Amino acid sequence: MAESIDIQLKKGVLGFCVLAVLARGENYAYEIAARLSDAIGMGEGTIYPLMRRMQSDGLVETYLVESSSGPSRKYYRLTPQGHEALRAQTEEWRGFSRAVDALLTPSAPLMASQPAPEA
Repeated sequence: MAESIDIQLKKGVLGFCVLAVLARGENYAYEIAARLSDAIGMGEGTIYPLMRRMQSDGLVETYLVESSSGPSRKYYRLTPQGHEALRAQTEEWRGFSRAVDALLTPSAPLMASQPAPEA
């Protein structure tokens, strides 16, 4: 069961992570996928449909860059709407993360209400 939670958590934050990566600089899908693979273990196959959806949602835009070593690469960059989505999602993530951390951290009242271990 832990594996399914892990996969679902990763899928849930993937778009947010892409926005964060692109906020650091424009990039092409393969490089974005490689960064996400290194950081959170998401595979390359999940990035291309997500990038198309983010483009159709107006969060990213693309442009082509010619390459001397092969075909042109499609680069992605955040749109103003993408920057705003990142800002809003970052705010939501921080609140959510604080709430989860609070649930995971034993609090003093909770610890005090538990019976003392027998000697």
